Order: sequence, then structure tokens, then C-alpha cells
Amino acid sequence: MFSGASARAPGPAAPRILLVDDDRDLLVPLAEQLRNDGFDVTTARDGDEALRRLDSAWPDLLIIDLLMPRMDGLTLAREVKARADLPIIVLSAIDAGDNKADLLDEFAEDYVTKPYHYSELRARIHRVLRRVGERVPRKGLDLGPDLTLELHRRQAIVRGEAVPLTPTESRLLFALAANLGQTITTETLLSRGWAETDDAEPSYVWVTMRRLRQKLEVDANHPRHLITVRGIGYRLVPTAAEPAATEPAPVEPATAEPAAAEPAAAEPAATGTSTVDPGP
Repeated sequence: MFSGASARAPGPAAPRILLVDDDRDLLVPLAEQLRNDGFDVTTARDGDEALRRLDSAWPDLLIIDLLMPRMDGLTLAREVKARADLPIIVLSAIDAGDNKADLLDEFAEDYVTKPYHYSELRARIHRVLRRVGERVPRKGLDLGPDLTLELHRRQAIVRGEAVPLTPTESRLLFALAANLGQTITTETLLSRGWAETDDAEPSYVWVTMRRLRQKLEVDANHPRHLITVRGIGYRLVPTAAEPAATEPAPVEPATAEPAAAEPAAAEPAATGTSTVDPGP
């Protein structure tokens, strides 16, 4: 769990940081400095521990070292990005210009070289959090009177009841919520949900979106929030935004919903007058 050491008066939630470094002599004092500056800090000594932390809660920002035992920082960053589009600052003794450019281009929001000045690191943290603040769903995302997403807890509040979400469902919703109202392609959602799966198919997205509609929508056959953009992908909208007339909600086929494990078969073909989620 993310829990800062400093007691503060009630107010806006403290930014949550997951600090990952195998050097205890750096990890402990840096975590304390960040907590004293109002951040809610959790630490991890290696990549495996960091991923276990992510299983319980998502931070607003990760600060990771590159050279760590068992799982290096590059592998960890790729694993993190496969789960959610969380911002990452690299904190490393590696100071190769080309390496920095590659890392920033691939997954990092910023790169700070050791040894560093704490004031510079703190300024960069604030800059990254400001830059991504509107993009990352921090806490509850209210989409209407009947639906709130609590992705940091991997659940949704549907008509007052908590509904658990699978890791894959959370990853897809995170990508959609981070781009609220914008269309996200099926290919993008496929890469976010099944980055490590060989031969992943668009049908994985279709079936998972159908399952999400059944969990989150008042009427899964006439969705108000998870909207299909035919031939392209999906978008997430608040209740106030009505589905466009050119995007009628697909009628789901009368087939059993697959288990939480990802489907191995293609999306079933439509029969009669029924239609399934199109293959955007």
C-alpha cells in the first residue's frame, strides 16, 4: 500500500511515488526526503518487488534505477508499460547520451543521472506530474451518477456497488480513461492488454470490451460509456456525451461469456440479424 510517513492536514491526495533501487543507501534517504516534501512513497529493492507493489495499487509516478539484480530497470519499465501507461523517471549512473535518448523515446518521461542534486530531481518530479496530471486517472473517475472508475484499486463503482476488474480490464480502461472522449484504436488496446502474448488477436479486445459493458453499463446492448467507433476502435465517454447516431451499439451474440483468462479463439461470427463488436 502507498502510505507516506508524514501526517498532513486534510486536502488533496498526495502524489504517490514508487521508488525502485537496489541501493539501500540511496533508497532510504531519498524516500524520506520525498515524504518530507509531501509525497506518498513506497519503495522496492528490485523489479519483482516493484511488480508486486503494482498488483495492490498503482502509483502516480515510478522512479527506477536501471542496474538492478534479477530484473533490470529496462525490463521493469517494459513490464510496467504493459500493465498501465504510468509515467517513469529513470534514475541511473549510466550517462550515455544515446542510451538516454533511446530510453526517453521508448518508455521514460525523464532521465536523471547519478549523482544528482535532490532539488533538481524534485523539480523534475513536479514537472512530470504536471505534464501527465490530466492524462493519468489519479483516483475515482466519475463518468456519471451510476459509474465511477477506481482503477488504482482495480474496481468500478456501479450503481453504488463495487465491481472488481481483472488486470487486463484495468489496462484497457486505463488507456481509455487516460484519453477520455478520444478514440483509441483496437491495435493500441491490444498492445496495452496483451503486450507479452504471442499471436494476440483483435478478438481479445472485442470479447473483453463486451465483458466490460456487461459489468459497467446499465444496458450492455445500448452502452452510454464504452462506445464502439466502427472500423477504428473504442472510446470512453461520460454520461453527458451521447453515442453518435452513426455508431449504433452492437447486439451481443447469445454465447457464454469467456472466463477471465484471455480468449484463444476468434470473435464468433454474427448470425441472423445479430451483430458483434466489429473488428475495428
